[in-house]
Amino acid sequence: MELMGIHHVSALTAQASRNVDFYTKNLGMRLVKKTVNQDDTSSYHLYYGDELGHPGTTLTFFDIPNLAPNSPGVSSISIVSLRVSNQEALRYWEDRFQALQVDHDGIRSHAGRASLPFRDFEGHRLQLVADDNPPGVPGGTPWEKSPVPVRWGIRGLGPVTLTVRDAEPTARVLVDILGFREVGQIPAQIESQPDILIFTTGAGGAGAEVHVEERSDLPPERLGRGGVHHVAFRVPDQQEYEAWNQHLEAAGFVTSGLVDRYYFQSIYFREPNGILFELATDGPGFATDEAPDQLGKTLALPPFLEPHRKSIEAKLQPLQTH
Repeated sequence: MELMGIHHVSALTAQASRNVDFYTKNLGMRLVKKTVNQDDTSSYHLYYGDELGHPGTTLTFFDIPNLAPNSPGVSSISIVSLRVSNQEALRYWEDRFQALQVDHDGIRSHAGRASLPFRDFEGHRLQLVADDNPPGVPGGTPWEKSPVPVRWGIRGLGPVTLTVRDAEPTARVLVDILGFREVGQIPAQIESQPDILIFTTGAGGAGAEVHVEERSDLPPERLGRGGVHHVAFRVPDQQEYEAWNQHLEAAGFVTSGLVDRYYFQSIYFREPNGILFELATDGPGFATDEAPDQLGKTLALPPFLEPHRKSIEAKLQPLQTH
């Protein structure tokens, strides 16, 4: 069994409408699914991705109104990367962020790639990375109706950074349990801290990397708006999905068991530093219950929630997405 890369990343917002505006208008991603948090149907679950929300391209948000701000620290997913085509694209985005007054830093080198760090309106720590070093996990196809030209558009998820108190047990899970390979290091930004470890899986490249940063100087994260809830890794099919659950349980992990999310199948568990990992199947995908040209336009509910649509909609604040 081999994981194929990053499947999706799920974060937290307290302002769904502003979240939609930022990620669709400022970043030009497509809202490919407007649904609800299946574990708390009183709040939205919003999925942004490429033209069809292919696996490896989706950044998702649980909407929790009045949620306190995130307090950064260890046991966290501290940076989420988004892939663009090349360094020329980064220069486009630097100008765009300046014009739109998006909080950002300058273009820099990070893990051998040009990158552009930025923050959204709730302080989510993100970066664009130039994905011009193939081979590796292929990127997606930006939506042609995006306000951002396709040639500059976001092509999918790049490396995620895990910030932990002790890197060794997290590294051991990545390598010994999940089959990642350690492929390098990044010099630490804090002189007193160890170098950041780079791990990859599957075909490798930006869409398959996890960076593990050890920080002994930080308190535990207090997760809130502007924070990241979990990262999911790609499983190709149902057979391997079921085998992964058996593998994790045999290794002593307490898992969620097999969870049907309708658009994909999931398994959840926590690694030793407390970060929530998910393994998710590539299929069946977001076009299962909506035509490709209608994705994200209306509230989509999986069949097991459809009988409760009226009561679910009554609890949700109206959300204008088009």
